[in-house]
Amino acid sequence: MGEIDERHPVIAPRRVRFDWVDTPLHWIPDEPVATHFINVLHLLLPAGERWFVRVYKQALPLVEDDERLYREVKGFMGQEAVHAYSHQGVLDRQMLARGLDPRPLSDRIEWLFTRILGDRPPLPLMSRKRWLIIRIGTIAGIEHYTAALGQWILDARELDEAGADPTMMDLLRWHGAEEVEHRSVAFDVYEHVSGLYWRRFLAFFIGVLALPLTVYAGAAFLCRADPTLHGVRPRIRDYRRAVRRGLLPSNRFMLAAARAYLRRDHHPSRECSTQRALDYLAVSPAARAAGHRA
Repeated sequence: MGEIDERHPVIAPRRVRFDWVDTPLHWIPDEPVATHFINVLHLLLPAGERWFVRVYKQALPLVEDDERLYREVKGFMGQEAVHAYSHQGVLDRQMLARGLDPRPLSDRIEWLFTRILGDRPPLPLMSRKRWLIIRIGTIAGIEHYTAALGQWILDARELDEAGADPTMMDLLRWHGAEEVEHRSVAFDVYEHVSGLYWRRFLAFFIGVLALPLTVYAGAAFLCRADPTLHGVRPRIRDYRRAVRRGLLPSNRFMLAAARAYLRRDHHPSRECSTQRALDYLAVSPAARAAGHRA
């Protein structure tokens, strides 16, 4: 086998499908709160990744002078479109079918990405190109975290030991593996169109300062909307207990990821493992089935 190019792997979408008929609402047995902390991803990712694709359609002309990067952006957009569709399936066919309606919050999240983070600059004197570059920088920061979380989910054997639903785990690990696979693209686009460290620093915080509050608010909404929980609210101690069991990433893990990204010499190719991602994609039921259909 040839050596894996950690900086520029081949990026192409895999047209996966998932069947949610047998997946329970609480897909981590006896852990409804930990389940809903992770389920926040299904609320954020469909709208967020559709937003990624819209932003990168506008970014494509800015990278036309780099044929390799242009191809990688096209592959990135294809993968993100499939991610959005696949997580939307959890909302539409897994949650709704079991009596949990996510639409009141998912509709607000869609509004956030289309209006607040849409094409119109938030300040009167800001040009559309500068606003585009800020959004490209924001996506680079978000993609750093999705890659770090992708590596985490690939290695999270405690979830298997807890009896987590195999279809949901395949969705999360297939997605995580592709995030690791294309982890350099958004950063390379930002470096190509701007490269300014101070702007990368600021754009990073646009994307991640609100992350803990967003995750808690999303988990609280899902617990309230869950017809089986009857008013249960997520508590800090619930989160800490799940972290101790290895079911959720820790605050220390998230802070370490932030420190890595904010190093001046940071490049995503030096984080995570493309080989680990490809090893999982080679055995993923959904990715293998997609390969047979291709």
